[in-house]
Amino acid sequence: MIRIAILGATGYTARELLGLLLRHPEVEVRALTTRQETQPHVAEVHPSLRGRLDLKLENLTTAEVAKRADCVFGCLPHAASAAVISELLDAGCRVVDFSADYRLDDPQVYTKWYQVEHPDPDRMPKTVYGLPELFRESIRGAHLVANPGCYPTAAILALAPLLKAGAIAPRGIVIDAKSGVTGAGRSPKANLHFPEANENLTPYGVGEHRHTPEIDLILSKWAAVETNVVFTPHLIPMDRGELITAYADITAEWSTETLLEILQDYYADEPFVRVIEGLPGTKQVANTNFCDVTVRQVGDKAVVFGAIDNLIKGASGAAVQNFNLMYDFPETTALL
Repeated sequence: MIRIAILGATGYTARELLGLLLRHPEVEVRALTTRQETQPHVAEVHPSLRGRLDLKLENLTTAEVAKRADCVFGCLPHAASAAVISELLDAGCRVVDFSADYRLDDPQVYTKWYQVEHPDPDRMPKTVYGLPELFRESIRGAHLVANPGCYPTAAILALAPLLKAGAIAPRGIVIDAKSGVTGAGRSPKANLHFPEANENLTPYGVGEHRHTPEIDLILSKWAAVETNVVFTPHLIPMDRGELITAYADITAEWSTETLLEILQDYYADEPFVRVIEGLPGTKQVANTNFCDVTVRQVGDKAVVFGAIDNLIKGASGAAVQNFNLMYDFPETTALL
């Protein structure tokens, strides 16, 4: 049995992660941490887990976590995460990190977008990016995996095969993205209060959203050509779910059918990406680790779609998928 700890176990992603791990036959959850001085029972923080796990959330030191766990899932904010994770790795733990701290490979780019100095810059370019559909072999056996952001997951999975095939131009890609309010986390914010978010659709982070450099970095690596996306996210008044619509120039006389064939060929053996002929919707992927993708040729553009559950394939499900690869368990364990 692999002993598990979850850092920062109060949030939505930690709740979803626990739900998945509790049905995993090869793990035992041994520690849940919080920065609060009180030690609430997990059922007080996540009532849906009542009767399923008898643990308290504790304010543990890094050394205490390392004694209890073989693998740690980090659900801490950026900067705070890397400072702790570097110590856990040095203590021999393996880590799946949910924060943005290891998704980028350049400390200067990180500082530009996150406005802080990186606590562990030397490890950044060596960290494996945890998108199995692109980097499966690198994830196997890794000691640190950077779990992707939710928006990058949907955008990259939708666009990467078409870029790799040269079917769409790498410049001028526009990504229109929409996500439910759980994507903003559990900490209270004025724009997330029910009277503000309900019956309201709002853009945010225009030209400055921190997922932009992550999307560009991974697409550029995968396509071996520099991309420069315009990414605009929107908050939609629902709990969970995410849909991206991307617009890209096609490079030849590609039809919808030939573009779909590229996606179908690439994802033919992938357990969690479904290439669909119809248009995707968030309800079709809710509470699953699936990503539904499709494409349409409209004039000289490819209109590409990706739909995921932002808390599962966009966070906790992807983390379990990465964990399974790291420990050589069947990739779908606890996810189907």
